[in-house]
Amino acid sequence: MKPSVKPKNPCFSSGPCAKHPGFTLDELKDTPFGRSHRSSLGKGKLKESLEKTKKILGLPPDYLVGIVPASDTGAFEMAMWSLLGQRGVDVLVWESFSNGWATDITKQLKLENARVFKADYGRLPDLSQVDFCNDVVFAWNGTTSGVKVPSGDWIPDDREGLILCDATSAIFAMDLPYHKLDAITYSWQKVLGGEAAHGILILSPRAVERLENYAPSWPLPKIFRLTKKGKLISGIFEGSTINTPSLLANEDYLASLKWVESIGGLSALFERSDANLRVFENFVASHDWIDFLAENKEIRSNTSVCLKVDLPEDKLKQIVRMLAEENIAYDCASYRDAPPGLRFWCGATVESSDLQIVVQWLEWAYEEVK
Repeated sequence: MKPSVKPKNPCFSSGPCAKHPGFTLDELKDTPFGRSHRSSLGKGKLKESLEKTKKILGLPPDYLVGIVPASDTGAFEMAMWSLLGQRGVDVLVWESFSNGWATDITKQLKLENARVFKADYGRLPDLSQVDFCNDVVFAWNGTTSGVKVPSGDWIPDDREGLILCDATSAIFAMDLPYHKLDAITYSWQKVLGGEAAHGILILSPRAVERLENYAPSWPLPKIFRLTKKGKLISGIFEGSTINTPSLLANEDYLASLKWVESIGGLSALFERSDANLRVFENFVASHDWIDFLAENKEIRSNTSVCLKVDLPEDKLKQIVRMLAEENIAYDCASYRDAPPGLRFWCGATVESSDLQIVVQWLEWAYEEVK
């Protein structure tokens, strides 16, 4: 039977993600439109975002947080181009974005002492191969594969190299051991459902030491420069951004952070994401025509849930169209470089009650097209 109830919010894109429950444009009424981002008001707003970020995430006191251009991509490129090259680098790849970082390291930066460890979609590379005398580059969660690292136990506290972690679809949803990570990046439009175009760069004292004692052999465009005359440009981490940010987008990020505080902080976000994943785990367990792309539960993402379905690709596309046309689930196709399947965002801004409805419609659509 065709279900009669529809989800309140059919947005399941993996970025930009759904806005937090109850969001209204009224939450943006305090945006300082027409004011300079360098004014005391504009800079104060940006600094407030950085301070709230650090508090909510529970970052170590000596870690720095800055707003940078061009989303998570810009933040991670900035980290790679500024930090890498002093020693060897090991790159872990198991989906499209981490593969992009490997390409940049080997083809653009052309680091000859780079090693790439690659696994197919649904799997992780052998983490025991990593040499921590080298710098290490990886994505904590593979947004396009639904595969995450199970924990940070594989990273030693006494590492010699730096750890560069793309955490954009993991942070605010998974428990990250910040003390083991030296450069952490993410974007507002992922787990918190913020607006796009800005990235966050978090640096450890070890990363700052590298920046102030090592200069890459390649030229750095202004948009990537984190130092001046051998010293960190500290203003970046105090609300003085490199280029002009959107104070409207920043206000939206502040609204997301205030929502996080209102529901109980970081632990509440973890619980909501885990509860959303359980909806699909229960559904998959009771239906033999659908399964997770991730090979085992230990590495299964609780945000970008990737599924494989016992249907040819044309039938899968038909399901995606049907769910969108019925206003049940938008943007739920697998990523273009990933194996054919479905991908549902299950981060904390998604309601479990909506997912309970979605899986009923998913079963209906499958029966219609199979």
